[in-house]
Amino acid sequence: MLQHVTLEVAPGDVERSVELWELLGFERVEAPEALAGTFVWVERAGTQIHLERNESPTVPPQGHVAVVVDAFDEAIERLTRAGFEVHPGREHWDAPRAKVVAPGGHRVELMAVPPRPA
Repeated sequence: MLQHVTLEVAPGDVERSVELWELLGFERVEAPEALAGTFVWVERAGTQIHLERNESPTVPPQGHVAVVVDAFDEAIERLTRAGFEVHPGREHWDAPRAKVVAPGGHRVELMAVPPRPA
């Protein structure tokens, strides 16, 4: 199980980033007191995204976070209504996928189902 991933985000993009993750079913959780000034955490089913405030964030051009979203079509609709630009992706595993760029530039792949086990 992947417990968390850290994404560097410019301070001005943090709240909008949290909004995106909340639309994907994550909830804001408290970071430990020693980290609260630097990090904002969101969590879903035990997996966390740590948004690190950084004045000069590093965003990999092809790297991305992929999440399986419940009610795929509804999630796409929620994101679109909230002003996020969602792009359809190629189908894999007989299920739709899409991509959205989070505030600050990180790519997020949205999957209707996970890959089949090897």
